[in-house]
Amino acid sequence: MELYNTLALLIVIAAVFGYVNHRFLKLPGAIGLMVLALVSSLLAIGLGKLGVPWVLKAGQLVEGLDFHTVLMQVMLSFLLFAGSLHVDVRALGKQGVAVGAMATVGTLLSTALVGTAFYYLLPLFGRPTDFIYCLLFGALISPTDPIAVLGILKEARIDKSLEIRIVGESLFNDGIAVVVFVSLFQIAQFGAGQAAPAVIGKLFLVEAVGGLALGAALGYAGYWALRSIDHYQVEVMITLALVMGGTALATRLHTSGPLAMVVAGLIVGDKGRQLGMSDLTREYLDKFWEMLDEILNAILFVLIGLEMLVLDISRTTLLVGLVAIVVVLVARWVSVGLPLVLLQRRYPFDRQTLRVLTWGGLRGGISVALALSLPESMPRDLIVGVTYVVVIFSIIVQGLSIGPLVKKLGLSTGEASDEASH
Repeated sequence: MELYNTLALLIVIAAVFGYVNHRFLKLPGAIGLMVLALVSSLLAIGLGKLGVPWVLKAGQLVEGLDFHTVLMQVMLSFLLFAGSLHVDVRALGKQGVAVGAMATVGTLLSTALVGTAFYYLLPLFGRPTDFIYCLLFGALISPTDPIAVLGILKEARIDKSLEIRIVGESLFNDGIAVVVFVSLFQIAQFGAGQAAPAVIGKLFLVEAVGGLALGAALGYAGYWALRSIDHYQVEVMITLALVMGGTALATRLHTSGPLAMVVAGLIVGDKGRQLGMSDLTREYLDKFWEMLDEILNAILFVLIGLEMLVLDISRTTLLVGLVAIVVVLVARWVSVGLPLVLLQRRYPFDRQTLRVLTWGGLRGGISVALALSLPESMPRDLIVGVTYVVVIFSIIVQGLSIGPLVKKLGLSTGEASDEASH
């Protein structure tokens, strides 16, 4: 019953904030919800210090919710499937090498750059930290968050080829980031001997390659099932079962559930929508997943805002977080620019494109979830606090300004995009 009450409270808060934002603030949905949740949390913290009982109870509810488990093991698979369902697979294929380079080489490079910078910067704030923990922070803050990107880019009228690069990278780079994070986590916990190249290679094969293979199998199985019948209620249920059953199977096989859902969503969204569904089924399927996507996004961004109730961000952590914003953006610029420079003959780009790729690399719930998964034996409070500052800046400041930036640089199509997001 406690779980039901918590979920009911989150839905009520999301609905109220959604109404207030739509009626009065008129901010992009995800940003408006998080701003309202943040403001409410700050007010609640003030009331909590006065001992107001219901505020203390709300804080206990948020603290009792396992954000990492809720996002990484439950919500993420639904959100990634819903997002990839509407990606233009042919356009993504044309950008495949560039997207793959940014999602792999870019993530590794960013991890190294952020980790090294922090190792030398933290002593200046009186918080010297082991290099391995700095690299852990680099790993969790480097991947762009597909949920934040998909949720906010739908508001920006961005050039299709550029959008597909940003969205494609965001959908895939969390897989490599999780492998890097887990490998570094093993080194931090058990020593370098437990994370030899062979161990890391096996982890990558099982997690990333295994996730891709499982997603392909699930996607084609779902496509076959959808093509063999014409009954929209059952077909919508098949896609729901594909996500829930596929995620459970990925957990059992120790493969990447998020990667599996991205690939499955791409296949169902391409082959299934074109060859396996009637117009009526397509309409109902789109409406179902769009509605589910909106609800889960609302809950997620409200949760990010409400986390402020239980986080203890000191003045030093705030200062480090402000420096981290600059470090992460510079690392993003280098880690995106270098692969594209090497691939420039095949995938030409200009300074304006690089600026949008850098500024559009939003951080979100995945970074927060990975930070919250760290044990107390590590510098958890520092990493969680700094991660939170970077994520808040990324979603609110970068999220609100990406549209005007695209327009200013002349990269706007003049119409809302429906190719890579819905």
